[in-house]
Amino acid sequence: MEKTLMIVEDDQSFHDLYDSILEDSCYTVIHAYDGDDALAKLEEGRPDLIILDIILDMVTGDTFFLYLKSQPGYEDIPVIIVSGASKSNYKNLWTIDPKLVFIDKVNIGERLIKEVKARIG
Repeated sequence: MEKTLMIVEDDQSFHDLYDSILEDSCYTVIHAYDGDDALAKLEEGRPDLIILDIILDMVTGDTFFLYLKSQPGYEDIPVIIVSGASKSNYKNLWTIDPKLVFIDKVNIGERLIKEVKARIG
């Protein structure tokens, strides 16, 4: 059965980049463009993994993450944060999910697909 990834990112060029990185994979990709869009798409179906930008308009990535981890049925979804923001600004997120992965947008390429496969196959 195909696994589903939700990409929550407000920059279309990064959606395009993720699509090119994941194009040879067997994942179904759902695109969300801000936190509100992601919340609406969660109601349509539960993804196997979420790739999340931390700096978003409207509902920010860290607020979305905190909401997700507080909701029954969603709290165990693996999250990979991909951001240009400093990881040290978000240390509190690891107290909520010690398995959280943080990837700098500058070093995204092979690391992203490696982390996705390590979490959901």
